[in-house]
This record gives sequence, structure tokens and C-alpha cells, in this order.
Amino acid sequence: MKHPIKRALISVSDKEGIIPFALALHKAGVEIISTGGTAQLLKGADIPCRDVAEITQWAEMMDGRVKTLHPAIHGGLLARRDKPDHTQAMDTHNIPAIDLLVVNLYPFEAVLDQNLDNNTDGDTHIENIDIGGPAMIRGAAKNHAFVSVVVEAADYDLILDALQQGGTDLRQRQYLAQKAFARVAAYDAAISNWMAGAFPKCQEGAQDWFAIGGRLKEALRYGENPHQQAAFYATAPKRLGLAAATQHQGKALSYNNINDADAAFALIREFPACEAAAVCIIKHANPCGVALADNLGDDLAGAFARALACDPVSAFGGIIATNRPLDKQAAEAMTAIFTEVIIAPAADAEAKSVIAAKKNLRLLTLDYGGDSGKYKEDEHITPHIRSVAGGFLYQNQDKALLDKIECVTKRQPSDQEMQDLLFAWKIAKHVKSNAIIYAKDTATVGIGAGQMSRLDSATIAAHKAEVAAKNEGLAEPLTKGSVAASDAFFPFADGLLAIAAAGSTAIIQPGGSVRDAEVIAAADDKNIAMVFTNMRHFRH
Repeated sequence: MKHPIKRALISVSDKEGIIPFALALHKAGVEIISTGGTAQLLKGADIPCRDVAEITQWAEMMDGRVKTLHPAIHGGLLARRDKPDHTQAMDTHNIPAIDLLVVNLYPFEAVLDQNLDNNTDGDTHIENIDIGGPAMIRGAAKNHAFVSVVVEAADYDLILDALQQGGTDLRQRQYLAQKAFARVAAYDAAISNWMAGAFPKCQEGAQDWFAIGGRLKEALRYGENPHQQAAFYATAPKRLGLAAATQHQGKALSYNNINDADAAFALIREFPACEAAAVCIIKHANPCGVALADNLGDDLAGAFARALACDPVSAFGGIIATNRPLDKQAAEAMTAIFTEVIIAPAADAEAKSVIAAKKNLRLLTLDYGGDSGKYKEDEHITPHIRSVAGGFLYQNQDKALLDKIECVTKRQPSDQEMQDLLFAWKIAKHVKSNAIIYAKDTATVGIGAGQMSRLDSATIAAHKAEVAAKNEGLAEPLTKGSVAASDAFFPFADGLLAIAAAGSTAIIQPGGSVRDAEVIAAADDKNIAMVFTNMRHFRH
């Protein structure tokens, strides 16, 4: 049934749109109660309102920390109008019934966004934690049978339209109540996760409780498959990651586009812009080609050509990411093949003009965290979370590269081999396990991903390199003279022997197998230089 709106309490931090909304309420005969700055704003606009202190008979105190935490307010929100003892209590204590609550919260997330490295004193964050607002929101949402609650300006029109129809109906109030509880939950999640980073010693080990919250960024057409529903949510802070990207053109991103774009963004940030131009190509969240510019230079188009040469067949319909602003030459090279998305820290006008000719191609630009490629982000704010039946798994992001490098073979790697080994090792972090990567002259020449057998990954990667060489009319496979990286140790020597047969001269791997001695002996027998990193990089 419809519930008329006769009295509203308005208390907002974000005052956008509040004056025309409150004016419309007033003209519709709604009595308005308000607090502090909101009341001053409304009165300044000649909109009559009663101050909360008039209802509670208590002035605001403690720098505004206490103003609405009072039975005269919460009684008006929580009282059931269909229970005589509730209405009698309201009459006895002179508590006005509140039919509409309009509250948005202190801008804690905005403060978090402005202070990503927590370089402000804790008081700045603490004083922006709302207490009275969430308490009122929860009370109104609980009592949605009688009270409408609005937590963002997007729903002002819903209320004004409902007023013309005699009030809000139950379905509308249920919608508003669900949104209200979700908003408070997301707000509390942002606070809790900030505290986990700001107060790292408050609890040893895993948190007893962990909260996840997000705001809808985009409703997606479908998920991984057309029969699955999907949506894209942004978490605080707002400036970070793919959710903060600007889309310059092209059709809406799909679930798979976003997933692949995130994988591309994570990989390309391994290569800071200050070192050399770099390009990666991603398909189904796995790289199918990664390269730096020749001689560690600035040629972005050249880096793309080298990345594409690794596996041009798999690159069809992929996602491309660059570590440098996109220029015209790179844009022309990238648009010569079918590509879903291009990601870059920026794009010049000429590059945008080239891409504009491909109306369905999406161009995304976003903050890479400066030339270093490293965010001042906190791992508690951006953890890696995966749902499982009945719960979810939590882990820190895999930000480390290696523990220590030690050569375990008779032959030491040359300087060029070591450069390529470290390049390949960075990529191994971002390839689904079991992962084998062949690289030469800071470009991948073969990638084997996601196999249950490490030997199979080595064989598949070598086969891809052989096919790519034939396509280019080369007499020898691209793996000849390459180096190889393995994301985890070799349980047997067979994987290493397959890599040796492909023509690699050096290998980088974590080590740690019970058969390390056997694997090292096989490397020495093949005159292969091998280094251990003492750090595994499984990816599932």
C-alpha cells in the first residue's frame, strides 16, 4: 500500500540537488526537519525547516558528533504506525513521525581518495566517519513498511514522482531500504579496510571479519557467458585501477573485456615508463605477447610489432596495453589487426583520431601511478578475492618479484641472458599456471599457459614459437638462443630437457623441488645457465 509523506528529515553532506528537491517537498506540503549546515542552506534558500534541536530539545554537542542520536529522532523513524503501543509512546513523548529520511554520509571515501598513502594524521579520517547518519539510515530502512529512506540524489525524482501519486508504495520502499543497507555496508567496509592498513599491528594474521563493499559502475550485458548476469562495481579509493579508467570511444565494455583489461593493466605495470617502451597483448587473461622496444628505446609501435610476432593468431580480438602514452604510429599499427580494447596512460590527439576510425574499438586511459608504475595503494584496500562455495578466499596481491637470485649451475648467465631472464620472470607472474615463457632480446617468443603438466606448457610454448618462425619465413625456431622462465619449480628434469631441446640457453625458476639436484645436473649436462629466485608465482 502507498504511504503518504507528511514529514521529512534531511541531513546531507553532499548537497548537490538538495535545494530544488527540498523546495519541491515544501510545495507538496511536506514538513522538513534538518540539521546543522543543511538547515542553514535550506533556510538561506527560504525553505522553511525545523532544526533537529527543536525536536530533541538538545543542542548539537561535541563538534557535531552528537545531534541526531536521540529517542525523539529514532523513535520517529522506528515506530510502527500499526502498533498502538508504538503510537501511544510517540504521543506520550511528543515524538513526531518521520515518513522520509534523506541522508548521505560524511565523505570518508573522498578523504581516502585524496590521501592514498595515508600521509595525513588519523584524525582527518576519523572525523569523517559518520555515526548518526548510518544509525538513522539503518533505522529508517528497517522500518521501510512505513518510512522511505534516500541515500543518494539519484532517487530524488523517485520520491517526487511518488508524491504526485499519494506516496511511496511498498516495492519502492523495499528498493530504497535494500540500497540503504548496501550503502552503509559499503561505507563501513571502506572504513574497516582503511583501518586494517592504517593500524597494521591491531591484529596479527588474518582479520576475524572482512568486509567487501562497492558502488555500481556499470550494469553489464551479461557475464562470461550470455546466460549469466553481471555488473561492474567500483571500490574506494576512486582514483585507482580499471574502475577509474576513462573510455574515450567504442561500445560498452563486456565482463570478459574488463577481466582481460585488468590482466593487461596488471602486467604492463611491471614495466615502468621510465625504463623502456613496453606493450603486452592479452587474450582470456593470459599474455600472448609482451615486448620492450628494441635497445630499450622509446619506439612504442616497434614494441607492439615485437609483441605481436610472438603469437599473431592468438592476438586476434585481444586486449593491448602500453606503458607509454599512445602515439599515432603505435595506434596505426594496433588498428591494423582486430583488437577489442587498447589501454594506455594517455593518448595524443593524432592517436585518438586514428582509433576513431574503428568505431567499436575501445580506448581506455587511466592513472598508472606515475613513471614508476607503482601506486601508493594499500594492499588492504585492493586485495585479491575469489568466491568459493559458502565463502571467499582472500590474499594480498602478488606484488613481489623475487626473494634472491642465485645461480645454481656451473655456467653463469651472460648479461644479456640475465636481462632476458628477469624480463621473462616478470611475465611468468601473469601467466596462468603451469606457465613456461620463452624470451629473447626482451620479447616473448613463446608462451605456454594453464596446463596441468609443466612439460606440456614447455612443449606448447615451443610449438607456438616454431609456428611463428615458419610464418615469418625463418629457418630456425624463435626459441633458439632464447631464455625460459617457469613460474614454479621443475618436479622432474623432463621439463628442463624439453626447454633445452627448444634451444634455450638459460632458465629462471624458483627452485625448491626435492629433485633440484637432478634438474641442476641436467642443466649442467646441457650447458644451460640456471638461476633460482626462491619465490614461486602460481596463478590460477
